[in-house]
Amino acid sequence: MYFRELPEPLFTYALFHDFISAIKSPDYKQRVQSIKDLVRQLPVCNHDTMQTLFKHLRKVIEHGEENRMTTQSVAIVYGPTLLRPEQETWNIAVHMVYQNQIVELILLEYENIFGR
Repeated sequence: MYFRELPEPLFTYALFHDFISAIKSPDYKQRVQSIKDLVRQLPVCNHDTMQTLFKHLRKVIEHGEENRMTTQSVAIVYGPTLLRPEQETWNIAVHMVYQNQIVELILLEYENIFGR
């Protein structure tokens, strides 16, 4: 709930459409690199909070046998909370698919995206 109530989401409004464009790339390596580049463009406080949050969420996923939280489940819960457009439009369902895919990709590629 905390992240949903922030005045601006963790993935800033300014980069929302760039993240959506990046996840649409047909080439997986290019998607990962584009998302990584965008994460690095975030304000330091957003980046560092995101890194800490996703590190924790990966630990949650590691215990998926006990808590039933898979990478996809976590992405479904956190996608729309962490990444949303400034103005909701008619294509909210389409955005939700991409929001979930972005969070899922970051969870799967955490080391690559946040590694130095």
